Amino acid sequence: MVPPELTIDQGTLRGSTSTDLRGNTYFKFQGIPYAKPPLGELRFKAPVPAEPWTGVFDATKEGQVCYHRDLFKNGVLSGGEDCLFLNVYTKTLPSNDNNVLRPVLFWVHGGAFYMGSGNEDLYGPDFLITEDVVVVTINYRLGVLGFLSLEDPSLDVPGNAGFKDQVLALKWVQSNISKFGGDPNNVTIFGESAGGAAIHLLVLSPMTKGLFHKAIAQSGCALNPWARGTTGCEFLGPALDIEPSDEKTIYNTLMTKSVDEIFEIQETFMNNLVLSGRGAVGFVVEKNSPDPFLDDEPMNIITSGRFNQVPFMVGYTTGEGMIFDLMARQLKDFRDVVPWLFGYQRDAPDTQTAADKIKKYYLGDGEISPETVSHMYNLFTDVQFLYGIYVTAISQCAVSKAPTYLYRVSVESDLNFMKKFLKIEVPGVSHLDDVGYLFKHFATPEIKRGSFETLSIGRFVKLWTNFAKFGNPTPDNKDRLLKTVWKPVTSTKVDFLDIGQDLVAMVNPDHERMKFWKQLYDESPAAQINK
Repeated sequence: MVPPELTIDQGTLRGSTSTDLRGNTYFKFQGIPYAKPPLGELRFKAPVPAEPWTGVFDATKEGQVCYHRDLFKNGVLSGGEDCLFLNVYTKTLPSNDNNVLRPVLFWVHGGAFYMGSGNEDLYGPDFLITEDVVVVTINYRLGVLGFLSLEDPSLDVPGNAGFKDQVLALKWVQSNISKFGGDPNNVTIFGESAGGAAIHLLVLSPMTKGLFHKAIAQSGCALNPWARGTTGCEFLGPALDIEPSDEKTIYNTLMTKSVDEIFEIQETFMNNLVLSGRGAVGFVVEKNSPDPFLDDEPMNIITSGRFNQVPFMVGYTTGEGMIFDLMARQLKDFRDVVPWLFGYQRDAPDTQTAADKIKKYYLGDGEISPETVSHMYNLFTDVQFLYGIYVTAISQCAVSKAPTYLYRVSVESDLNFMKKFLKIEVPGVSHLDDVGYLFKHFATPEIKRGSFETLSIGRFVKLWTNFAKFGNPTPDNKDRLLKTVWKPVTSTKVDFLDIGQDLVAMVNPDHERMKFWKQLYDESPAAQINK
């Protein structure tokens, strides 16, 4: 087959072809630059659109990933600073005979905001592309390079650069995706973990109006404690032996460092953060910024209705907390899991009281042991993921004109690769395990026709692409594959879909645990302030 070529705003691309899960051919255009390389004076700054090129751009291979330590490759360091690339996958290209535009699925990868990429080693499109959609995956800046936040307006580094990368990629989609057969007026953003939190933040951001039309936040949201960052100087100052308040010296020093040196500095504090605290990387509410990505606290934006009111899907896996396996087995001080969102000061007596209540609820009179580790997984699921997701769903549905759909993933099969990677044998679906039902990746087993794995992939893909097409994951209650109706959350009832051995419509997910966390929040300093 002749390599496919097409022309976009920047110039002509030459792509390649591949085959999907069903053996059908699709087109691939990879490593497309959507921003200028964020080098030199552009380091830490908001991204700038990529410039045109002459000749034919080779889009047959993936672009460089953003510098990080790879979780699945024995901690190998890979990538570099010039990394703002995206990939586009499409079944057909526009022609004189076929100009029908298809829904676009725009993926934001996870990785705690300091690892990962949008490339095929984890996010191959072979499952999703079986439906009539166009798939886009992106890279965005990670770690300190993507999320440094400085309050001095003269430095022009207010934070959230990694999120602004995502916004620029969405603008690129608006300008170019029709050339690939995608509909710029029907874009669904979706992501998992840090990518899920990014999706929620894109929904809340004043910068993104009109750039997308539906959103899916998987296993992450803006209200999860780990999603919040700080002014980086709180951590960088001590690491550089500079006063944290001396932002100019910190900035000027970082500008002299290589990407490797910045990563070495970052690693001195990234692995020693308090679980419940604000991280060194993540979103910040921008101060003194003329064009902020986020201009207020997420909960204020939600309750006031000042967000992009588009159909919204959000959910979690039953064993999200398995990703914190080592911490769950070795937690010494339960104050470490009292969320900063609750407004407690770490050394205050009421913080210890809250910590004691948490320990009592999950362990009773016992201690952490191999026999109680599953209870600790529940604790980490709830505090790091589920409570924030639950509050997001019920809070947004109360003010949004568009529907909010809530789900829980309980399916277990050979596709649950993260649980295998962690060598965990208790029941439950780990954080990241849902990704294996939407994307082909390095650990995907052979998919046999007629297997439960094939059925489960079909269900996930149909639910996700139905939502992209119609804003409703189950628009046809006679669908032979789905056989169910997934109702949105309402002000009177928390409907959700359990995605397990079967698809089961249910009400009030993990109700007793959410009741405990709501009561704990109602007693917290933050709740007293907000009364």
